[in-house]
Amino acid sequence: MNFQDYRAHDAVGLAQLVARGEVSAGELLDVAVARMGEVNPQINAVTLDLTDRTQGAAPQAGPLAGVPFLLKDLGAALAGTPTSSGSRVFKDSRAAADSALTRAYLGAGLNIFGKTNTPEFGLWPFTESVLLGVCRNPWDLGRTPGGSSGGAAAAVAAGIVPAAHASDGGGSIRTPAACCGLFGMKPSRGRVSFAPLGEGWAGASVQHAVTRSVRDSAVLLDIACQPQPGDPYFLAPPEASFAVEAQREPGRLRIGFTDRALQAAALDPECAAAVHDVARLCEGLGHDVREVTVPGDFAAMQAAAGLAIAASVAATLDAEAERRGRPIGEDEIEPGTWVTYRRGQQVGAAGYVRAVQTLHAFGRAVAALFADIDVLLTSTLGEPPIPIGWILEDRDQIAERLFHFMPNTQAFNNTGQPAMTVPLAWSRSGLPIGLQFVGRMGEEATLFRLAGQLELARPWFEKVPSL
Repeated sequence: MNFQDYRAHDAVGLAQLVARGEVSAGELLDVAVARMGEVNPQINAVTLDLTDRTQGAAPQAGPLAGVPFLLKDLGAALAGTPTSSGSRVFKDSRAAADSALTRAYLGAGLNIFGKTNTPEFGLWPFTESVLLGVCRNPWDLGRTPGGSSGGAAAAVAAGIVPAAHASDGGGSIRTPAACCGLFGMKPSRGRVSFAPLGEGWAGASVQHAVTRSVRDSAVLLDIACQPQPGDPYFLAPPEASFAVEAQREPGRLRIGFTDRALQAAALDPECAAAVHDVARLCEGLGHDVREVTVPGDFAAMQAAAGLAIAASVAATLDAEAERRGRPIGEDEIEPGTWVTYRRGQQVGAAGYVRAVQTLHAFGRAVAALFADIDVLLTSTLGEPPIPIGWILEDRDQIAERLFHFMPNTQAFNNTGQPAMTVPLAWSRSGLPIGLQFVGRMGEEATLFRLAGQLELARPWFEKVPSL
């Protein structure tokens, strides 16, 4: 198989070729590895090459048997390999066992041959770290692929793999998918287990994938939604598979939209225009579309989320300091992480509980909107992909620049609702613009049905960068 044929298929399509005996898993891996060798020096998406571990090993039988796949270097453990979380503190760690999600992926026949770039502890919406280096967007090498699953999105957009593992604690699936012209579904809280770990960022963090097609995302979520004993959050697998739901008509949905930036002053005009364009598209597809105002105290939510994240980072680093018998040094982590760590060490138990209560109150306020609508439409990001280094180049403007870029994603991590970014628009300069659709808690099926309809109405699969 050549690269052109490989890229012409999504993961489901490649698995079908393997099942019919038209291509072998080894041949698919060879193409993926060759493509990685060709483009990875430019984009730095894959930061751990596990090809030697994978070559010659027969994948398990399953719905995606033989398809090359990559894990994000954060969240999902693969036995015997490091999970650095983008930090020098954990660069030499080795996982004793697979995480539950990794077992599910391997059981589905995925051929895991590497790990992808991520910023330190997934703290940023860009992918630039001291340990793993700068990851670049295949659409424009001077711009970010987003974060924190930037390596995953860059690898998929560049054609190394058709889909890759990702995680999302404040937009880390949706941001890179939007930056790289991909489909990205953030599942509901409790849909995908973090076992053997508990929760991430007070329940805000979830795991899934970035993909080129809707059906790949649906099939991967069917594979991943396997609740584990003792999970702190639990959603039972759906009665009908997500793969089936993605092929069904969504019916007439009540879609509310806003062209506002929920956590910033305003959207970039091209992003705002894209919201109105896609609202008209949805109306043309027969949906009831109207403008809405999203309720809730966003400033309080943002502050509480920042406190919960800082406390979580401090808990992780303090546990590592205790394990190794010496404190974490300022020279071991990046300046932004150090500030977050020190802040987190000052968070008392009562302060943490109050922050969680604030997040829960915010979730209840937003849920009230969904009594009148089925789906909320926003721009995924505040602007198209930003230049490498832009957020950190002015220390006095970091927070303002951060939320100008990602004003609309964090809210729905803290409500726990499913949210997807769909590549339905492009800037005048040819950069992808993602549109975010948010559903009620546990209603990924509604979003998948709508996504399938949008994919037919405005196809994007053939839109790929000329890297």
